[in-house]
Amino acid sequence: MGMTLGGGNGGRGGRRRPNNRFSEINITPMVDVMLVLLIIFMVAAPMMTTGVTVDLPKSNASPIAGQDEPLAVSVTAGGKIFVQKTEVPINALAEKLKAITGEKKDTRIFVRGDRNVDYGKVMEVVSAINTAGYGKVALITDVGANNNGKDK
Repeated sequence: MGMTLGGGNGGRGGRRRPNNRFSEINITPMVDVMLVLLIIFMVAAPMMTTGVTVDLPKSNASPIAGQDEPLAVSVTAGGKIFVQKTEVPINALAEKLKAITGEKKDTRIFVRGDRNVDYGKVMEVVSAINTAGYGKVALITDVGANNNGKDK
């Protein structure tokens, strides 16, 4: 004969415990992961915005104030010209700027020339930009004291 001990509740004896399972999701680990990812992107984002690497000369000039996002034209030490991160020949520079800005001739354009590039090459780029009708052209330098070409 089959007989169960403990009051007929599967041999557990005594009172029957309710089935209390934890039915809520613990979001603390997910929040921790999201905060770590946020910190990683906050640190990495400024490193990705530089574009073309150019060794800028030093200057004591104050920064130019402005609200709109400027367009960067870079001249590398090898004399290559870049609009943002795209290499452009000097004869196609005006067309590339017009394609990016449309007919907004008041767009600010920052020219970043490497300190080792020939000054005439930088002025050739500035002249091409001015000839295309853009009047707000500025040369970008590295913020700091002018060391007259001598590295300390």
